[in-house]
Amino acid sequence: MQVAAVQMVSGVAREDNLAQARQLLEQAARAGAELAVLPEYFSAMGLRDTDKLALAEAPGDGPVQRFLAQAARELGLWIVGGTVPLASAEAARVHNSSLVYDPAGACVARYDKIHLFRLDNGREQFDEARTIAPGGLPVGFDLAARDGRTWRVGLSVCYDLRFAELYRRHAGADLLLVPSAFTYTTGQAHWELLLRARAVENLAYVLAPAQGGTHENGRRTWGHSMLVDPWGAVQALRAEGAGLVLGELDPERLRQVRTQLPALQHRVL
Repeated sequence: MQVAAVQMVSGVAREDNLAQARQLLEQAARAGAELAVLPEYFSAMGLRDTDKLALAEAPGDGPVQRFLAQAARELGLWIVGGTVPLASAEAARVHNSSLVYDPAGACVARYDKIHLFRLDNGREQFDEARTIAPGGLPVGFDLAARDGRTWRVGLSVCYDLRFAELYRRHAGADLLLVPSAFTYTTGQAHWELLLRARAVENLAYVLAPAQGGTHENGRRTWGHSMLVDPWGAVQALRAEGAGLVLGELDPERLRQVRTQLPALQHRVL
């Protein structure tokens, strides 16, 4: 099955970001992708952390959710909207939600980011908990490919990547998704290392679309969107700038790796 990770350098204006996302999704569809995954915050990277509060949508309806449903339906794609700000029970915080749409345009899964990023290295300060309410449950879904095969897919977002226990809850999944907006600092140090580790320990494909460049708000994201195979090999990568990472999920490769090294069957704890 052909898949696409969409890399963006999202700005402040939501409509401009959605227009660029649509162009990239159309490119993915023309290239034969069945699944296209957008990065975290694809619809807006605000000037301030609190800007996302004004863009919060009610679950089930809103301009970004309608955009995703329409694109999936018109392009015949499975689309994962990296993250969308959805209203929470708290007025001062939103959920950072990854939404999955099938080719008919139906939303078939929602995952609210569980682990919230905080960093203070003396030069950069981030604290997502100020504006984001965490989720509490792992979420996966079944993707029916055009060839009749069903792929089990585990959802995660960005900072989740550092918490191996979440991915163990997805044990047996064929594909793990990690839409992200890693900072340049943390991405340069750990992004590829962590993605390859999650692939190896779970004997699964990992598809990781990212924000990649310098944004209007001055933030620089690491990019390096990639597809990693179940043996930990990077199959395709885009370092910076908007564009696509295209690759093939091979069920025979997945079977071969899990047969020759059946580590998932050897788990004790």
